Amino acid sequence: MGYDISHYEDVYRPYGTIQDMETLIAETHARGMYIMLDLVINHTFDQHAWFKESRSSKDNPKRDWYIWRPAKYSPTGKRLPPKNWRCCFGGGSAWEWDEHTEEYYLHVWATEQPDLNWDTLETRKAIYASAMDKPPDMPDAPITDPKAPYQPALSLYCNGPRIFEFLGEMNAVLSRYSAITVGELPYTHDTNLVLGYLSAGAKKLDMVFQFDAIEVGFGVTHKYETTTKNFTLPDFKAAVGATQKLIRDTDAWITVFLENHDEPRSVTQFTDDCPDFRVSSAKLLALMEACSSGTQYIYQGQEIGLVNAPKEIYSIENYLDISSCLFIKMVKERHGADNKEEFDKAFNALQHLARDHTRLPMPWNAKAKYGGFSEAAEMKGHEVKEPWMKPHHLVDETNISSQLHDPESVLAFWRKMIRFRQEHSDLLVYGDYRDLRLLAKDLFVFIKPGPVNFLFRLVLPFLV
Repeated sequence: MGYDISHYEDVYRPYGTIQDMETLIAETHARGMYIMLDLVINHTFDQHAWFKESRSSKDNPKRDWYIWRPAKYSPTGKRLPPKNWRCCFGGGSAWEWDEHTEEYYLHVWATEQPDLNWDTLETRKAIYASAMDKPPDMPDAPITDPKAPYQPALSLYCNGPRIFEFLGEMNAVLSRYSAITVGELPYTHDTNLVLGYLSAGAKKLDMVFQFDAIEVGFGVTHKYETTTKNFTLPDFKAAVGATQKLIRDTDAWITVFLENHDEPRSVTQFTDDCPDFRVSSAKLLALMEACSSGTQYIYQGQEIGLVNAPKEIYSIENYLDISSCLFIKMVKERHGADNKEEFDKAFNALQHLARDHTRLPMPWNAKAKYGGFSEAAEMKGHEVKEPWMKPHHLVDETNISSQLHDPESVLAFWRKMIRFRQEHSDLLVYGDYRDLRLLAKDLFVFIKPGPVNFLFRLVLPFLV
């Protein structure tokens, strides 16, 4: 799914070549824009040359470029993983047995994504390690899910003892190129710890995606072990405020976002996505984002108000994301393959929170094949096969072409909000966010006191 890195210095051939990438960057700069790349350096693909060497033998020079541990054994002699850490996908172990060298390797994410060992200097020189440092002693995770053999270990995956050292080392390299760095900071809510990443003086990261608001309503032991809309508006407001306040009287900087490739559609998650309210809900969230401080990120499809694929017309067989598939597998193993009640609960959670919804092909044109997916290639006579994730079933109702020239569309409203934000950047981008009526259950009210005693007051009637 795009994160199995087999070569850090090349382009996956179906997408093009290094020269194509250089042309793209040059032409983008010529138009007054810049490109940001997603640099995956927590792990590689298990087919990466580094890992092939690492798993070839225990005495290979690249053996400690990855995290290997011997098995432990039960009193009856059964081989067990070295620790009880749960993989972030599904309910299985984060440790995979390698028959050839008879040791386990760590994979926080998919089995095919072995974690790099950032304690090895040579590895850091090769990749300039970033997001997740692990504790060297690797203790077992606390028991928070008594029904499962493997436990959530997020507190151990993240914020390791040498993470700031590694980030400082990476920053020293990237700063030579005036590059902007944006990290992901899930599972990190302590303000002082967050500021350690964000402080301009610390020279670690320029900004991060802080997930406090996005994760409102997530399950505790597993993201999907929850019920839909199980949070209140005060919960959401408190999470938004926690991030906004990070720049008050500090030298830190923050991001503004409600969607990305790992999260559901915000209209579904936070408002009412029924046909009567989809457009107004999308505009409401656009207004809220436009008036929030920080650097704004808009995810593809958000600008036209896409919603999650409805359960009634998008069956469980269409959920192909690895996190969705492994969650269903875990539910069947834990409760039985024929347990309809538990299966329905799982399906409801996926319909509300699954990553699949933001990874469906972009709906460009309702009249075109597969919603316009690769329409340009088709017009040139190339064969276009059906995308591996089925196009959005609401493509006839929500697509780019139908909104391009509609002044009342979500797309037109987003354009207005972007212009509004740019025209009043001192207030909206850099202003001091102050939330009011935090406990109100149906109103989201905040103010932005301006530099010349101008007061901007935003009142949003939320539909949750």
